[in-house]
Amino acid sequence: MRRRDFIGFIGGILASPITARAQQLAKVARVGYLGFGTAAASATRIEALRAGLNGLGYVEGKNITIEFRWANTDYELPEFAAQLVALSVDLIFATSSTEVGAAKQATKTIPIVFASHADPIGTGHVASLAQPGGNITGLSVLNSELTTKALEILKEVVPQAKRFGVLSNPTVPSHVPTITAAEAAAEKLGVTLHTALVRTAEEYEEAFAKMVGADAQAVFVAASSLTARSRPELLAQLALKYRMPSVFGLRDNIAAGGLISYGAERLELTRRAATYIDKILKGAKPADLPVEQASKYELVINLKTAKALGLTVPPALLARADEVIE
Repeated sequence: MRRRDFIGFIGGILASPITARAQQLAKVARVGYLGFGTAAASATRIEALRAGLNGLGYVEGKNITIEFRWANTDYELPEFAAQLVALSVDLIFATSSTEVGAAKQATKTIPIVFASHADPIGTGHVASLAQPGGNITGLSVLNSELTTKALEILKEVVPQAKRFGVLSNPTVPSHVPTITAAEAAAEKLGVTLHTALVRTAEEYEEAFAKMVGADAQAVFVAASSLTARSRPELLAQLALKYRMPSVFGLRDNIAAGGLISYGAERLELTRRAATYIDKILKGAKPADLPVEQASKYELVINLKTAKALGLTVPPALLARADEVIE
């Protein structure tokens, strides 16, 4: 081999890993964001996810793009999930069980990451927390414990109450385990439940009227994408209109005027979901990434709403609150 050819041959060998690495770095990851409601309603969640990704070195337009799809109802979610699959995204981010259910129907191969799933095992979305199996993983909240605690808090606020209303969306995959947990908690608290089902925001008022008609004296609103991002202010207004102390699973509902919320800090969970996205984009398999459970839970009380209801919140409950809105 001539000296010139030999040098070229050696140079090619040395350059190959560098070239391959450059090509790898140049690849722009494509993430699908399957959302419920509007981008405005999820603005803080989007900001939290972007912050998490930015902290890991991802810059939109440079090494990652996010394809957003927004469904106005849960009936539209499967269509938008299918659109993301048709785009051949590298991964689908689906916040909760509602979005995960639609994404799971659309693909068995594209990785799916969730940030605040109420019950990934009970819904069959993962095989176990330690070994999810399949193409789905992420972060979850302790749904049964949250439901139990929410009803306990409601009983503290209205100790004389004998009947609670439960507002829930039956199309949410975690609906059944939520109702099961609520029934078990109610039995221990010595109260009965009247469950009102809503599938759209247009059904909110009818549901409240039915709960009042059934002599419910307070209401637990089960956390879902619907109740969090589809006219949450209307839920707060109806609770005031029908004079029903309310407890929610999401802080967003308290910012909209609800009375009390007890639940996981979902913005932090969304930021942390970026670590799952990062690992999967770097080659990890969802089946091998254990589901992480939320460890931080917040109690938020809206005293302005309590005053409007003519309600005195027990001092012991106020003392436990992480935040009091006055």
